[in-house]
Amino acid sequence: MGSIEKIIAQSFLKMAEGLETGAFMDRPKIALTGMGSEHGEENAMAAAKMAAKRGVDVYYIGTLTAEGVTTIPVANDEEGHKKMEEMLNNHEVDGAVTMHYPFPIGVSTVGRAITPAKGREMFIANTTGTSSSDRIEGMIKNAVSGIITAKACGVGNPTVGILNVDGARQTEMALNQLKANGYEFTWAESARADGGAVMRGNDVLEGTPDVLVTDSLTGNVLVKMLAAFTTGGSFESTGFGYGPGIGKGYDKLILIISRASGAPLIANALEYAAELVRGKVFEKANEEFAKAEKAGLNRILEARKAAAKPAAAEEKVVKPAAEPCTASIAGIEVMDLEDAAQALWKEGIYAETGMGCTGPLVMMSEANHARALEILKKAGYVG
Repeated sequence: MGSIEKIIAQSFLKMAEGLETGAFMDRPKIALTGMGSEHGEENAMAAAKMAAKRGVDVYYIGTLTAEGVTTIPVANDEEGHKKMEEMLNNHEVDGAVTMHYPFPIGVSTVGRAITPAKGREMFIANTTGTSSSDRIEGMIKNAVSGIITAKACGVGNPTVGILNVDGARQTEMALNQLKANGYEFTWAESARADGGAVMRGNDVLEGTPDVLVTDSLTGNVLVKMLAAFTTGGSFESTGFGYGPGIGKGYDKLILIISRASGAPLIANALEYAAELVRGKVFEKANEEFAKAEKAGLNRILEARKAAAKPAAAEEKVVKPAAEPCTASIAGIEVMDLEDAAQALWKEGIYAETGMGCTGPLVMMSEANHARALEILKKAGYVG
């Protein structure tokens, strides 16, 4: 067959595949390591066949074969990972889906779940790896990674919410600084009556934000629960897995699933990878990190590290005379509660600490509320 005939044959083949799958474009080449699953290698191959029917060129790394899937034979899981790395480095595939991978510090994965209340998709930033050894810095960077991934998947203006975990308020303050400096994103609004960008458990179930920002350990638990809550826990059946490793300058498309992931989820993960290829995820990453840095991301991170906490705990502070505490200030990290109260004592304001439904509280009299808020803002305890 001559070169012209080959081109014509390939064109007709692409047209036929497009009519079958609805995807009239080049099929992304995605590798899948199939060995090591708690559900057997057949589970992974079943996923590969599903994804192949949906317009993904699947390169199955394992021992099984099937029509419509390209098998790369290996003897074991270790050999499979080496082969996956080789294929990525040689650009034989556009990306890979695998059950474990040692990402460097600064790179962590953005999961993608289907939430149960309304069936909404939600990106969870992040779920494995770590964006930084500093918890708050990691969560700030996770927000950018989540926005990158959502945009690469076609969400033009993703809404961002922060899970109500330790560090949420400090993360919110830093992101508000970034936003004020020109980095454009939209805060999600909690579905609970008091609203706000800090998300509760209800918001997780409803999928309130497009991007849910949290630390990687919490994100990992959330993905597992949302994927397996209908099956008893041992078979992750819904969602798209733990997602791609995202970090500044990182350009290797590797998505994570778990050994408990079932065929439907793995097939979704392969489609997720293909979607990121088509959405040019690493171009998006370069653009978003550049925008964030232009808005002062690095300065904000450095200032946060350098900011010395008030040494209230080191001073002998006399507690003012007790009075009824009928007002409260929220948005203070739990680790900072006692220091915040002592900062008010130092200024002659009696204050107590407590825990409300939305998190930690510093409480004072109604008469002292405005002045207390001003003091705590100036000291950096609230935004």
